[in-house]
Amino acid sequence: MVDLKAYAPFSGLLIFGNIENLILASQGAVAHVDPYTLGGLSLVAVIFWLLLGTYGTKVAIKYADYIEIFGGVAIIILGVQSMIEAMGVTLFP
Repeated sequence: MVDLKAYAPFSGLLIFGNIENLILASQGAVAHVDPYTLGGLSLVAVIFWLLLGTYGTKVAIKYADYIEIFGGVAIIILGVQSMIEAMGVTLFP
């Protein structure tokens, strides 16, 4: 049985990472990407992060606070970038 207490410090990244995955999927839909390709790539990304999170938690647990901060900042930046691009503004031409 898996001890879920070991994953508790990363719960914020889990929640906001899922929100970011939805944002990236909506960007793909707006860009008219093939839904099967988008779904396949999303599945590959989810499996990769699942494996990395499962096996990397034991190593990274002592750095959980720093990982949470950097991960949260990255999620916020990507979310703001996607919202700006959805409004039609080009940040980097």
